[in-house]
Amino acid sequence: MEIEYSRQLRKIAGYIDTLVKGFDVNDPRSHALIVSSLNQYGDTLHHWANHTAGRIMSDIALRDEKTWLIYAKDLSYGVREQIRNSDISAVYQQLLAEQVRLIKSLPLEAAQRIHDLSTRALIDGGRAKEVVSLIMATGHVSLGRANTIARTEISRAASVFIQSRAEHLGSDGYIWRTSNDVDVRTSHKDMNAKYVAWNKPPTLDRMTGHAGCLPNCRCYPEPVIPLD
Repeated sequence: MEIEYSRQLRKIAGYIDTLVKGFDVNDPRSHALIVSSLNQYGDTLHHWANHTAGRIMSDIALRDEKTWLIYAKDLSYGVREQIRNSDISAVYQQLLAEQVRLIKSLPLEAAQRIHDLSTRALIDGGRAKEVVSLIMATGHVSLGRANTIARTEISRAASVFIQSRAEHLGSDGYIWRTSNDVDVRTSHKDMNAKYVAWNKPPTLDRMTGHAGCLPNCRCYPEPVIPLD
């Protein structure tokens, strides 16, 4: 899912790059036109973003349900029915709205970046060539942002769906699990195997969130489900 989402978001970054390089960025008069074009592009993305993100979120929700049912195969029929009947519609809509906002933010952030760079060029004319180079790199910056969104949001959505179904089954918390490799951040490694209450997300590196919900986090929550 991360690969697919990243592929879709990279299309936007590619168009941003094409749009920016379609103007003569050496001419300061073109900067306002680029900003306007990027803002207009962001406004046209809503339907596409809703469709693309909706398909991704639906697939994550379905995979989450299948995973729950696999682990619940030895539990009672009632528990399995609870899993199947968990109402995740509110969570789904919340995640979808956030994904649409993030997708549309790609050209909008690019527009703001160029506006800021153009303003800098007016204030400090001696750095005009450097500013032009930075404007030309806007597509590359958007590409990096697209990959970060895909990596973070797929993990976050999976964790949020897990939490929603876990709480439906009466879970008060989970065990923090890492991906257990050399890339795990020290702060996250220190959380491994610790119990975390759903209503008390930890703060790590000055960011607050559950396992899998922090930027570039590959950890995941292992729900603690009451047996009675």
